[in-house]
Amino acid sequence: MQIDNLLSEGRSDYAAVDARQRNLHERVAAGEAADALMLIEFDSVYTAGSRTKPEDIPDANVPVVPIDRGGSVTYHGPGQLVVYPIIKVHGRQDVVAYVRALEQAVIDLLAEYGIAAGRVEGRTGVWIVRPGQFDRKICAIGVRFSSRTTMHGLALNVTTDLGDFDRIVPCGIRDAGVVSMRDLGVEQTLEEVAARLVPHLEQQLARFRAPVEETA
Repeated sequence: MQIDNLLSEGRSDYAAVDARQRNLHERVAAGEAADALMLIEFDSVYTAGSRTKPEDIPDANVPVVPIDRGGSVTYHGPGQLVVYPIIKVHGRQDVVAYVRALEQAVIDLLAEYGIAAGRVEGRTGVWIVRPGQFDRKICAIGVRFSSRTTMHGLALNVTTDLGDFDRIVPCGIRDAGVVSMRDLGVEQTLEEVAARLVPHLEQQLARFRAPVEETA
């Protein structure tokens, strides 16, 4: 799987990366490029998926980019590791299983840092659940399958300024919060976290990709 690492270029413009993602998606779907993982840190931007409701954006002055992924509105910005897996899916196109694979990769990564994370029934993403506290999302996930090929992906809060989520209802969920690895006592760069996340993603996504003999 090729790695398209934009982290080394600094923070990226959302529109430019979206165009790059769609170009790569088209080539992967056509069999002209290998499956890939795009690693990104965005300039501050709010994106709204297909399930966004007007009340999820209470501040009418917040500029929001409509996007063709699942989920509601979310924030991307400095200190957040965004990963777009662009893979051609072989066999059954099970979106739920694919999302669970992304979640598991992040759960396994966080375990390496001593952070106990998991799932919340009925809610997508990776969560920190503690007795007596609101559930807090540490990783948002929104994906799309098109031409049997995946796009969009996950956003993991590493050193994110969580105050930037206050202008929206993150993911349309009103009875939960957000958290970052830094807030949980883990101080790492995005590059360090990405280097440890990639092997987990490769392991979890292997079953969705073509067997070796099909790519020979």
